[in-house]
Formats: sequence, C-alpha cells, structure tokens
Amino acid sequence: MNVIRTLPLLVLALALSACAGKPARDSAPVSVEVAPAAAPVADVADTPVVPADADTVADSTAPAAQAGTDPAAEPATAGTAPTNAEDDFAALYGGPAPSADGTEPSGTPYDPWEPFNRKVHSFNNVVDRAVARPLAVAYTNVVPRFARTGVSNFFSNLRAPVTITNQLLQGRPDDAWDSLGRFLMNSTLGIGGLFDPASKAMVPRRKEDFGQTLGTWGWRRSRYVELPFFGPRTVRDVFGLAGDMPLSPIRTIEEDKIRIGLQGLQLVDMRSQLLAVDDMRDNAVDEYSLVRDAWLQRRNYQIENDLRGKHARGKDDPDAPIPVDAMPMPNWGN
Repeated sequence: MNVIRTLPLLVLALALSACAGKPARDSAPVSVEVAPAAAPVADVADTPVVPADADTVADSTAPAAQAGTDPAAEPATAGTAPTNAEDDFAALYGGPAPSADGTEPSGTPYDPWEPFNRKVHSFNNVVDRAVARPLAVAYTNVVPRFARTGVSNFFSNLRAPVTITNQLLQGRPDDAWDSLGRFLMNSTLGIGGLFDPASKAMVPRRKEDFGQTLGTWGWRRSRYVELPFFGPRTVRDVFGLAGDMPLSPIRTIEEDKIRIGLQGLQLVDMRSQLLAVDDMRDNAVDEYSLVRDAWLQRRNYQIENDLRGKHARGKDDPDAPIPVDAMPMPNWGN
C-alpha cells in the first residue's frame, strides 16, 4: 500500500470537506468515470509528486472548493477515481476505505459483482414467480392462520440451538441462558414448539447465526453477493452458512423424505410471510437495488444490535437470511 500517495489525498479530502461540506469521493471504491469538470481534482489526486507541505495541497484545491458553489461542478468531488490505497483497502476488507475524518463512508452499497448478482437475481425471480410465490399463496389460502402460526413457531423453536451457540460465541451468556429457557419452555409447555408460551412469559425471541457472529468478531464490512435459491448474502454470510450447517437439527434427520419435506414446508412458510411486500417489489423502479439495499440495511442493523448491551438491545429483526436448514441439500454428514 502506497502510503506516500495516500497522504495528499487525505489532506485533500479534509480541505474539500471543510469548504464544500460534502465527501471528497464516492463511498464505493469501484472504477468510475471522471467528469470533465473534475480534471483539476483528478490531477491532484493522481500526481506522483509529493507536495512540500499540507498548505501546498490546500492551495491547490482552492479552485475545486470554489467550484463547489456551482451546481454543475458539484459532481467533481464525488467522481474522483479511487487510488491504489483505496483499492487495497477494498481488497482486504471488502468495502471502501473510511473517509479522512475517520467516519464510515456513506452512499451506495459496495457491490462490485453487480452484473453477476443481477443475473442470479433474475434467475431467483423466475423460480420465485413460477414456484415459490404460487405455493405460498396457495398455502395462505388453504391453511388456517392459527395452523400457519403453529408452523412458524415450530421452525423458530428449532432454530434455538443455532441461536444459543452463536450467542455464546459472541460472549453473551445471559442471552444464551434466556434462549435456552425459551427453547425448553416452548418444547414442553408449547408442545414441541407449536405454541409460544415463552413470549407470554416475556422471554425475548432472538435469532442469531454465524454470519452475525463473524460480524461481531470484527468482519463488519463485506461485499454483497446473491446466491441461487438462497438469495441475498454477503461473502461473510456465505462463510456463516458453513458454520451453521453442523448445528441444524433438521439436517440431522437421516430419512430423506422427512428431512426434505420439513425443509420444503419451512421454505413455503418463510415465503408466505413475505407476500406483504410483493407489491412494493413489483412496482419498484429497480427491484434488484431495492432488495439489495433493504437487505443490507436489515443485516447491518442485526449486527449493530448484537454489539449493544443487553438492556440497550432492541428486538431482533425477524427478516433474517434463509437458514441453511431450510434449503434442501445433500446430507453430506450421513
């Protein structure tokens, strides 16, 4: 990483932030075309000559700062091409480098694999419209609400071993104890988890997975990827699937018909809970961007929520990724 070339850019970012009141570059470290008005800024950022001092850099940015008052020149700061240092940061940490003042960058999500992700998203939409959505609609029309609630409670209760293990890995023994008590109460008084007496007893419902655990361990930023059938993920959450697989109770069932039947029912139940947002997705200008941005915001909230103290922690977001035990896959353990 070329530290010498990074120093002038950091000083330039500070000067532009103070004068123009906006970030000096786009939040995503992808290659972007530099607008013609951005030529003075690009020359300063890309020149290999090291300025004598910070004042020289500040003086060289004066025209760009004054141009910030012109609406036509405002895109110049956002269109600055990334430096080698930013590309190195993105390769190591899966996201754009922090801004010069140490704050996290804002803007569009870091999605360097967008062309590939869009193709997979189109494939998933075909499968969803042809198979998953019709099954979910038929399920809601045929199965009474109380029965669907029992099915949702049952599968939520089966997720308890994954949640408890990840809470322990995150250093949250108190939450793990609550989740264990919830699991035992619903498994016994709730008749195998079909009913939810633990919620009436004010025991919080938590959902944790190994992807969230990796996030609390420090892997905070990760590039977006969409998987066939599994849907939205990040690279971090792909590794999380491998960590959750051995903890899945459903995947320990050796009888293929029973295991695949339960997994199929869980998928239909999860899809039926998303029918309420279908109209919003169908009417979106860019449905891929809507799904990606909403999913990443929820995922970031889940990780941030895990980092809070027990009393400051909010409710868990129920829209977690599709768990590994819900997808029919070969049972390599048997």
